[in-house]
Amino acid sequence: MFADHALQALERSLGKKVMLRLKEGGGIRGTLLGFDAHMNLLLDEAEEVFKENGRKLGLIIVRGDNIILVSPSE
Repeated sequence: MFADHALQALERSLGKKVMLRLKEGGGIRGTLLGFDAHMNLLLDEAEEVFKENGRKLGLIIVRGDNIILVSPSE
């Protein structure tokens, strides 16, 4: 049941900027292009946040088991 709500929320976020909190304490912001049932996320224009020297990452896939939180970025 919870997974269904989470996937519906991700569907509403497609094409929009999202912020991810990761297990290791960092974060990534980017445009959500896609996802799968395991909550692996495809982000474009991704960049590291919460670090002094955040890098631009471009087009990336983030494994769902590394994600703690997904939220709107804007």
